Amino acid sequence: MKVLIIGGTGLISTSITRQLVGKGYDVTLVNRGRSEDRNFGVARVISADRKDYAAFKTRFSSGEQYDTVIDMVAFVPDDAQSVIETFRGRTKQVIFCSTVCACGGPAGKYPIHELDKLAPISGYGRNKAKCEEMLLAAGAAGDFSVTVMRPSQTYGEGGVIVHSMGGSTTYIDRIRKGKPIVVHGDGSCLWAACHIDDVAGGFVGAVGNPLAAGKIYNVTGEEWMTWNMYHAGVAAALGCTLPELVHIPTDLLAVLAEDKFRISTEIFQWPSIFDNSAAIADLGFAYTIPWVEGVKRTVAWLDANGRIENSDNDSFEDNLIAAWRQAGEQLMKLAPGWATKPA
Repeated sequence: MKVLIIGGTGLISTSITRQLVGKGYDVTLVNRGRSEDRNFGVARVISADRKDYAAFKTRFSSGEQYDTVIDMVAFVPDDAQSVIETFRGRTKQVIFCSTVCACGGPAGKYPIHELDKLAPISGYGRNKAKCEEMLLAAGAAGDFSVTVMRPSQTYGEGGVIVHSMGGSTTYIDRIRKGKPIVVHGDGSCLWAACHIDDVAGGFVGAVGNPLAAGKIYNVTGEEWMTWNMYHAGVAAALGCTLPELVHIPTDLLAVLAEDKFRISTEIFQWPSIFDNSAAIADLGFAYTIPWVEGVKRTVAWLDANGRIENSDNDSFEDNLIAAWRQAGEQLMKLAPGWATKPA
């Protein structure tokens, strides 16, 4: 079976490539060749810019056809339209890497099912939801079979461990040095992360699978944690004592430093708990790599590649914590009886 992966050098797609090749599939990657290829030549690579839509369509308008096309880097509706026009009648199946951000913020119930109403709040989520809609419509029209995959936080070798301020690896350095860590909210919101190898296994299970036609699948973590537990797991993986967790209201973080905490205000402040039962049943998806083990593997890769940043060179988090503590001290001076005092 011939599989074309649009992308192929990203976090999830690297693992997809390795797993497919390991199963004997004929895999071709198409990308610009600007990112490090951690597949070490196990798959053929075509150099092309999928954003140059006309040239991209021309490149695939004749010659080799593919049984399955996996699009890992479609982020806006024009990307989805390009795939539809380029591969209509030239592939049996398109697998689209979407995101749980297409679902939105606070849900009406948990865990969230694939068919629950979408209410994306970020531009990223809205664009992915539109791409889903367009591709599923093309599938319903008979252009090709379409399968939509929705990962959540995916991590592993080649990536980082995200936290309230995003992906800076000073986070790892701070824990190793016993420095306090800023946590959005009170740290009790539920979260789940999934290692790249497990997420990729869901994609691989969808390739050529007739059960996956026209369906959407959650492929997310099964180990539900509060954010406090999340950080404790990272400390355990590092062999460190959990440092002080400094809890600051998410709304306040948005005002103080919106750019640094956007990932928390748009995503992390709500529970991210999803129902994976459809992927388990149809695709053989399985959560096999526990959080602490996955963090060990990720940090080992970061260390081996010199990717851990020195937190001593970035004073932002220390300054924020100091300001928060000072504000708390000022409030405490008003106690007791501050609420009954005249305005």
